Amino acid sequence: MPTLYEQLGGSPAVEAAVDLFYRKVLTDPRISDFFEGVDMDIQISKQKAFLTMVFGGPVAYSGQDLRRGHAHLVARGLNDSHFDAVIEHLGASLAELGVAPALIGEVAALAETTRADVLGK
Repeated sequence: MPTLYEQLGGSPAVEAAVDLFYRKVLTDPRISDFFEGVDMDIQISKQKAFLTMVFGGPVAYSGQDLRRGHAHLVARGLNDSHFDAVIEHLGASLAELGVAPALIGEVAALAETTRADVLGK
């Protein structure tokens, strides 16, 4: 059975989705403030590596675990509504790229498993 990474279209699909995702995130007043001062080239690169790993692709992610990596954002007020906005933009980005709704649902379910760690719960 192909991995989610393969079903989504592999590296080109992850690259396109992350690029589109951050264009949406950075223009969303609900969450864009969390990215002020962030080197977006580095952030985008880390996100591509992270999602590739999570989706079952080749592992190249070497960043912090989710709880530690987001602790400073939780201290700044990161909460469920922000997490929901991120999931919304990820799903919209995948839909815009023509990903099947069932696969978008799998991605959303996978992302949901990270909520407690991202939000430090």
